[in-house]
Amino acid sequence: MELLDALTQTFDYTSKTVAGIRADQLNAATPCTQWDVCALVAHTIGVVKNMGLGVSGGELLPDINAITLDDDFAAQFRTEADRTLKAWTARGLEGEVNVGAGPMPAMAGLSINLVDTATHSWDIARATGQAESLPDDVAATVLAVCKGFVTEEIRGFAGFSAEVQLGPTATNTERLVAFLGRQP
Repeated sequence: MELLDALTQTFDYTSKTVAGIRADQLNAATPCTQWDVCALVAHTIGVVKNMGLGVSGGELLPDINAITLDDDFAAQFRTEADRTLKAWTARGLEGEVNVGAGPMPAMAGLSINLVDTATHSWDIARATGQAESLPDDVAATVLAVCKGFVTEEIRGFAGFSAEVQLGPTATNTERLVAFLGRQP
């Protein structure tokens, strides 16, 4: 699956998940232990917004976690996701981008955008009791991308814990989150 197609489908899944959050769930704990649901939604929107800004050559946000959520934060996410997809499509995947961690190959930036959004959408779904399965081919693509850069050296400080071992019948989504150290 092409990475831009995977990102599009991930944004669609995330949009549905964010739209499914009830007001009484905003303070719920998430598998991403440093954030509750509200903070994780703000972080996810901030990352997606910064990606779009960086890809289009705009000025990056000084703090992606300082996003103020609109009353309709589901629409806010969708707006930023659409802007970011438009920016990736217009720019293409050649050359370098700066999406917040300094200049890097555009494919690396797209990979970060994909992994971060897919992972945190699962975190939000888990925390709010929603469907936790990404489309199977998307989860397989994200897992393949993760295996290309999530090494033992970065696990402790990049938000990825030790891989959780699963049986042979695990789904691709379960394999993805287990690889990133989350308990499916």
